[in-house]
Amino acid sequence: MIEILKKKLGEEAERLQHELSITLPQEIRRAVEMGDLRENSEYKAALERQQFVQARLGQLRQRLSKLSQIDVSQIPSDKVGLGSQVVVQDEKTGERESFSLVFGDSVEFEEGHVSMSSPIGKTLVGRSVGETVVLKLPAMTRRLKIIELKTIHDAA
Repeated sequence: MIEILKKKLGEEAERLQHELSITLPQEIRRAVEMGDLRENSEYKAALERQQFVQARLGQLRQRLSKLSQIDVSQIPSDKVGLGSQVVVQDEKTGERESFSLVFGDSVEFEEGHVSMSSPIGKTLVGRSVGETVVLKLPAMTRRLKIIELKTIHDAA
């Protein structure tokens, strides 16, 4: 999971670096050749895009740095943690839900993916199969029993 995320972030960083060093300078040069920069919307758009790309590249590099520091061997194999897939059952309704715990600023949140920093993520982290957790939400409080757990170690 971590390697897949590193690869995806690395590919995005490469695309943005190419855009920053090759595509955007060409666009800026073309816009400058058009003349008066005060009223040149192409020039302004290219500069804004350049600022956005620089900021996003900074975020990606910081993210990749944090990912490189993660030691998978430090993640417990019997408790909910990063990369865990958890099935919980609501004690009131009996309804089962499945969650996958991901990083807070994961590139894409797919169905069932929750951030470790979200209320459900914080409630589940460090818990084991059979435990009941209390999830306090603004509108209600839910009691969820952990039915199944597949950790990042099981997925590997």
